[in-house]
Amino acid sequence: MSFSVPDFDVGIIGGGPAGSSMGAYLARAGVNCVIFERDIMPRPHVGESLVPSSNRIFKELDFLPKMEEAGFPHKYGAAWTAAHGGSAYDHNFEGLMRNDEADITFAERDQGIGQNYTYHVDRSKFDLLLLQHANEYGAKVVQGVGVKGVDFSDPDAAHIKFTVGKKEMSASCKIVVDASGRRTLIGNQLKWRIQDPIFDQYAIHTWFEDYDRTAMAYRDGMNNFIFIHFLPVTNTWVWQIPITERVTSIGVVTQKKNFAPNKDEREKFFWDCIGSRPPLYNALKASKQIKPFKEEGDYSYAMKQLTGDRVVLVGDAGRFVDPIFSTGVSIALTCSHYAHKDILKALETGNFKRDAFSEYEATIRRGTKNWYNFINVYYRLNVLFTAFIMDPRYRVDVIKLLQGDVYDEAEPAVLTRMRSIVSEVEKNPKHIWHKLLGDLTSNVFAEAATV
Repeated sequence: MSFSVPDFDVGIIGGGPAGSSMGAYLARAGVNCVIFERDIMPRPHVGESLVPSSNRIFKELDFLPKMEEAGFPHKYGAAWTAAHGGSAYDHNFEGLMRNDEADITFAERDQGIGQNYTYHVDRSKFDLLLLQHANEYGAKVVQGVGVKGVDFSDPDAAHIKFTVGKKEMSASCKIVVDASGRRTLIGNQLKWRIQDPIFDQYAIHTWFEDYDRTAMAYRDGMNNFIFIHFLPVTNTWVWQIPITERVTSIGVVTQKKNFAPNKDEREKFFWDCIGSRPPLYNALKASKQIKPFKEEGDYSYAMKQLTGDRVVLVGDAGRFVDPIFSTGVSIALTCSHYAHKDILKALETGNFKRDAFSEYEATIRRGTKNWYNFINVYYRLNVLFTAFIMDPRYRVDVIKLLQGDVYDEAEPAVLTRMRSIVSEVEKNPKHIWHKLLGDLTSNVFAEAATV
């Protein structure tokens, strides 16, 4: 496709969940928009488990029926397991008891749409379906397009520079939405990107066929839960995500300092980590690995700003936090939910300055800061995280966070309470939980989260 006279209201860079949902929101509102996707869909992608707040966006976009038709596994809850032991975990501190297992079901807190589950997804299939959905609403979709950058020098339009094959082309638009994922095209171009000073997580992952998911379940009815398995290595964990009835995604996440410099050593590290949980190791060895190992790195970063004159960053292009709570797709969809409202207003008023998108930026910064601080508590003191999950005084409030509802408060009270306990434990070397602290400090986390 060529654009001899390119002219769009909105140009969207990236056709993943952020770009596709943005295209769907705008196109159904009658906006002339185009999505430029670098790859030819379907394409593989990590990040296969969703949180329930995604369902509300699916409902708004009339996408829930397609999720059901696709046959994605229903995700009814989440579980965390540890191989820890010892008297420190048996102590009662302020009425908080900690077990080696903890779990939640989403049905415990109603999300108001008549559905008590979300989904695990094959991202290659899911992303394609959502991109097609945007196209059905009227968003133009161009795949195999390499966007090189955006020229903002024209006072009347932004010009997206891209290539199709060897041909260099340009498309003008009133507003650019950067949904380019961890490529963060605009963030890098404008030098807004800030590498996270704390998190430097890396992952190595693959798929297994006929893995017995009951191997790590500690009660009935957990077959399609997401499992997070704590490991003895500091700040290291394993995800276990159903993809189909027979296929399971398994990944090890660790800090960069633990990540071996070459491929063979990294694969050995994967199996060494899995070996620290014998039931998991044995069940995986009895199954069949059906994909090569894949690696992800440089996980976490922020942006100096999420918006500018004629530009809005959404999803991973605007911020990426550690994926421990399966937040990636939810944040992408939520960004589109809030940003498209400001974009529609800007198109109506003709104000394309940064202040036109201020409500979106404030909302997303508030939510991602809450995610960040919640992840801080998780890594800093696992014992506290699981204790709060299992305590009836806090359980529903923690489930709210785990469901993805983090955008309506500057800081939820339960998170404030968790952070205060972490600080108390940090300050007292004689505290029964002090020796269980991870090697990341809450004060540094809090400072970094304000970026």
